[in-house]
Amino acid sequence: MLSARDLEEIRNGLCREPTDVELACFENLWSEHCSYRSTRALLKTLPTTGPGVLLGPGDDAAIVRFNDRTALAVSMESHNHPSYVDPHDGAATGVGGIVRDVLSMGARPIALMDPLYFGALESEKNRYLFEHVVAGIGGYGNCIGVPVVRGDLCFDPDFSGNPLVNVVCIGTVAPGAFLTARVKRPGSRLFLVGSATGRDGLGGASFASRDLSENAEASDRPSVQIGDPYTEKLLIDAVLEMAATGKVLSCRDLGAAGLAGASSEMCSTFGGHIYAERVHQREKGMQPVEIMLAESQERMLLEVEPGDVPLMGRIAEKYDLSWSEIGEVIAEPVYRVTFHGRVVCEIPIDLLVTRAPPCTWDSRPYEAAKPFSRPAGDLSGLALKVLSHPEVASRNWVSEQYDHDVQLRTVSLGPDAAVLRLDGEALSLSCGCNPRHVYQKPYEGATNAVLENAANLACVGASPLCIVDCLNFASPVHPEVYWQLSECVRGLGDAARELGIPVVGGNVSLYNESDEHNTRIKPTPSIGMLGKGPLSRPVEPGDGWGLALLGETGPHFGGSVLDATTGCGGDAPPIGSARFLPVVRERVCATEGIAATDISQGGLLAALVAHSPGCTVTLDSDLLTGLFSETYGRFLLAFRSESDIAGIPCTVIGTLGGDRLDVTGKGERLVLDADEVRDALSSLTRSMQL
Repeated sequence: MLSARDLEEIRNGLCREPTDVELACFENLWSEHCSYRSTRALLKTLPTTGPGVLLGPGDDAAIVRFNDRTALAVSMESHNHPSYVDPHDGAATGVGGIVRDVLSMGARPIALMDPLYFGALESEKNRYLFEHVVAGIGGYGNCIGVPVVRGDLCFDPDFSGNPLVNVVCIGTVAPGAFLTARVKRPGSRLFLVGSATGRDGLGGASFASRDLSENAEASDRPSVQIGDPYTEKLLIDAVLEMAATGKVLSCRDLGAAGLAGASSEMCSTFGGHIYAERVHQREKGMQPVEIMLAESQERMLLEVEPGDVPLMGRIAEKYDLSWSEIGEVIAEPVYRVTFHGRVVCEIPIDLLVTRAPPCTWDSRPYEAAKPFSRPAGDLSGLALKVLSHPEVASRNWVSEQYDHDVQLRTVSLGPDAAVLRLDGEALSLSCGCNPRHVYQKPYEGATNAVLENAANLACVGASPLCIVDCLNFASPVHPEVYWQLSECVRGLGDAARELGIPVVGGNVSLYNESDEHNTRIKPTPSIGMLGKGPLSRPVEPGDGWGLALLGETGPHFGGSVLDATTGCGGDAPPIGSARFLPVVRERVCATEGIAATDISQGGLLAALVAHSPGCTVTLDSDLLTGLFSETYGRFLLAFRSESDIAGIPCTVIGTLGGDRLDVTGKGERLVLDADEVRDALSSLTRSMQL
């Protein structure tokens, strides 16, 4: 809702009282979701440029050079509140929206990633949300023919009542042929193509900028859009054909704030006049506020010359899509909407699009670490708890719902990063973060999120190209939350500068709180990272291969999976070392006799079972630290012969294979049958079959 201060600014800017349409435009365009009022100053501190960055933050998607023939369009968004109110449609339309962000650049969408964060699966409601979010993502992505190739999962009680659904989309376009979302010249026409406008999704931008209430599922359901993936597939093909004519001057997806948001932001370099009655509508009797602010899906807005409108119309009709010429770019710097000849909105366009007053908040640090207490139980029981945790267990239940092979680019799905075939090279993808670590140490946790994703890429021989982020936090009105936010942005920026990876775009999602569950989400600076490397077949280590540990392990249990399952407490990991990234990257590229796995959630124990449930290992530390610590910057290497690891400062710890997991440490031994390991790793599937 607009504050008293906002209303005063609006009245002063207009020199009169606003109309109902104008108030609705301001409420949505000045929302946190659209204007970044609380974070604009923080985001300006991030490094956004680099040799490969052709277009950085500020558009629907960033453009990064992959090679001389191909550029990548990449964007990341959240659809958190809608996915709680209506998990299937909320998640599905999140996919549809991020795909259109990439499409609006004239790029063909080729891949999706989905880092997801939920409450504990012991709750029936959380299992319901998880099940239907995954179904929504899979159903939409499968229907439009864009594969979901990578994701991340986190389960924590603080996400009960407010799950996070973040999605990354990557597309391809020729480096000199991408479109932008700013109009080019007065006199050109605004061409709307796609689904008819209905009343669905009204107020979606403002809905995304407030806390979830106790009756959110009933009262906020009209704010959730309903998607149609079959129309989206037609829209993808039509817009790409329109872009290929070379006659599209600019293009923008209709997302948050609907037509009002897309057209005002698109026309902000000059001005715009919208004829609301010309918009093709799904329902009779729609009023200007509904026409302008509805967030009906599968719609795109294009700028074309007047003489090219018929050509675009013919292409739209070829794909059985509706279209309207709804307005024009004007030289006067105003945003004007008329309805059957009556002016219902006339706002100085910079006032609406760029002059939302910034919000300032108090900041207060805190200490969250609990003293470490050795968890009760024997090593076998602790190991099985960790292996059964849904962040460590097999994710086949999720991945089997996604079509990974559509478009025929997918080479490998993991365990660390996805690899796609692109122009004879490898495009590698990684995503996610660890909110428990970030909660304890926001700066270090955000820094380590960058490091871990870079480590995932190194495991497949890829060098990072860029980062996109989705900064998910509770309400910044709480001083502790604003401190989390500012520290995370600082950590993200410092890590990106240290590793030389530009942050080219992203999204901020605040007010992720639940009155119903009396919870605030843990700070979640989720990131997506793209990398490039030589194309090769993934190495599958077999029985008899050696195992080696690269990097130093400390007693870092705070926020670990062990902590999540036992409440043992302890310190979260400090900033990990990046010194081994080039070592791993170069060796993986140089030989087929080595496979690398980043050590992260679940510690070394999870890494040991990533390729096989059986191995024999000897560690020179106590097994609690050696197996369960989540120190960053470490790798488990599987090697065929000693020559494959020659020159790497690693420690050989054992051999892969056998019918049991057998680990010896200082006066301790852990032995689990391979069947026990497999059973523990199948726990997520069993949970979702209840």
